[in-house]
Amino acid sequence: MEFKIKKINVRTGGILIALMHVRDADLYDIYSMDRVKIKKGKKNIVVTVDITTSSKLVKPGEIGLFHESFSILGAKGNEKVEVEITKKPSSIHFIKKKLSGGRLNEKEMYSIIKDITEGVLSDIEITYFVSGCYIHELSLKETVALTKAMINNGEILKLKKKVVVDKHCIGGVAGNRTTPIVVSILAAAGITIPKTSSRSITSAAGTADTVEVFCKVSFSIKKMKQIVNKTNGCFVWGGGLNLAPSDDKIIKVEHPVSLDPVGQLIASILAKKRSVSATHVLIDIPVGRDAKIEKMKNALRLKKKFKEVGKAIGLKVKVYITDGSQPIGNGIGPILEAREVINILKNKSKDRYHDMFRRKCLHIAGDLIELTGKTKKGKGYMYAKNILESGKAYTKFKEIVKAQEGKVRDPDNMRLGRFRYHFYAPKDGKVTFISNRTINRLAKIAGAPHDKEAGLYLHVHKNSKVKKGDKLFCLYSDSKQRLEFARKEYKSWGGIEIK
Repeated sequence: MEFKIKKINVRTGGILIALMHVRDADLYDIYSMDRVKIKKGKKNIVVTVDITTSSKLVKPGEIGLFHESFSILGAKGNEKVEVEITKKPSSIHFIKKKLSGGRLNEKEMYSIIKDITEGVLSDIEITYFVSGCYIHELSLKETVALTKAMINNGEILKLKKKVVVDKHCIGGVAGNRTTPIVVSILAAAGITIPKTSSRSITSAAGTADTVEVFCKVSFSIKKMKQIVNKTNGCFVWGGGLNLAPSDDKIIKVEHPVSLDPVGQLIASILAKKRSVSATHVLIDIPVGRDAKIEKMKNALRLKKKFKEVGKAIGLKVKVYITDGSQPIGNGIGPILEAREVINILKNKSKDRYHDMFRRKCLHIAGDLIELTGKTKKGKGYMYAKNILESGKAYTKFKEIVKAQEGKVRDPDNMRLGRFRYHFYAPKDGKVTFISNRTINRLAKIAGAPHDKEAGLYLHVHKNSKVKKGDKLFCLYSDSKQRLEFARKEYKSWGGIEIK
């Protein structure tokens, strides 16, 4: 079958899709979601077919290629290509096997991840894979196989270092912006930490969103390597790199219904760590009401699995179980969190909750310093504290930011949203609960993280004693409408309990 190429200026997010007119589809007995091979000279790609009745999109005799397919094929438009029907990939059979409760071996898992990475599988098919892993939990062997497949189907940041450290928090806690501080302490200690971070998914700001207040976060692997070799560390957005790329596509289909199978969670995190050549990793698991992990028994089970999988892929893993029952620090949102980071690095303590955040950073940094053997067990906290209090961590932070084409700003000169709304205590009492989900959601309604100036500042934490009319928190936004919507939503949900 010969068709003329037409470019469709739409990105699919990585999946390879071609558009065919219904008359051609009927003629060649092709159905929506069937696959065809498109040949152009020596190049060929396998794409999933979508069908249209509109001749404005593609006419009979044309095949529309979305951005990714057009780019990979190296097409120029209006060229003629050969199209032939092809079988469904074998990975579909392996997905069905998992849905039926079967166990996948290394070859089968590799086949699935390879097809996800190359855009061969559609979002629907990836969703079935995630569902199978959710219904029938991955075994240790399957989790190891999945982790290795994710690593081997992406690029690797190769560093000529015997010791490379990394850290990761599984998420769920508002304002948990420990990474910029921990990276600065470790890099100042002479330890290599090539940190890739995410943007916000459900939170008011990811680490990349916060660091972007100061500098660029999107770099190539080559540039990332240069930054790390120069400064010992970095704060780079992982989504802009090709490290374990299948993970981003899996996360995309998990998000709508918050599916997060344990095996995939572990594989996702450890694959990205191994992809930056990490040898020593600390995993932060916050536990508490309204956190991602609410029960200690589940956290301990997860800890065991992280260590087992880490050992199987050559990683030395330390798991740090922390308090996830309330937001960390006071600021929630890119600029508010950035201000807090700078104040800690400059040793400008604000209050005891600020100190609580600072201590968590020092514990994480100290544990990683001990894990590498740079100091004796039990001495890491003080080692990290000395680096922070000496000003070396702040100097290192400025050095990394400069290497990432930015400049550190004075926290007092960082503009916040011009409109603000204060929420007050409705009665006397003690704060017994602050919902991470509600706090994050309110900050997002205000405009975070896309509006860096938007966010929320907490005046209270758990166990704070308040009187009726005391400030609980302040919401900042550049939109009066957003603030009004947030006010109504908080009145409907609640989120801070006082007894």
